[in-house]
Amino acid sequence: MSMATLLIPNSFTTKLPGPRYCHRRFTCSSATTQSRSAKEHLLALIADQDRGLRTQSDPLKRAAIVEAIDAMAAVGSGSVTTGDSLSATWRLLWTTEKEQLFIIEKAPLFGTRAGDVLQVIDVRNGTLNNVITFPPDGVFFVRSSIEVASPQRVNFRFTSAVLRGKNWEIPLPPFGQGW
Repeated sequence: MSMATLLIPNSFTTKLPGPRYCHRRFTCSSATTQSRSAKEHLLALIADQDRGLRTQSDPLKRAAIVEAIDAMAAVGSGSVTTGDSLSATWRLLWTTEKEQLFIIEKAPLFGTRAGDVLQVIDVRNGTLNNVITFPPDGVFFVRSSIEVASPQRVNFRFTSAVLRGKNWEIPLPPFGQGW
């Protein structure tokens, strides 16, 4: 089963930028309209899914969300998504990634809750950092190296991981790679 994750820039607003490209099947204005419609549909589908926790027990909802993600990918099939505009701090809205969902769901067992779940990407420096915050003082931090593989794909390899509290830190072995 494939994994899907939806991230948005941390400074998210509902205003969309103008088109960055024109695909030969669409005019620029129709591509922008299709993109906006697909994005609004996807955001509506995930709005009540608690970052994917509720979707785990609802295969029909999960399928609808994955289908909406695929529709957005189709609209943007000719665009470059691995350039400098990828470099930002992104906030997780929804995922099927089991380890992240496990950490988010089980945080109350440790007397806390999961706060922001972020991905900090720097294409030029080849880094990707996953951050799960546990207010007020905790964080799970995973460093990765990245390499642009194509106009729409970035490969990553975890390089280090640490779980930190107010006055303590536990280094963890990094494992995993993907795109």
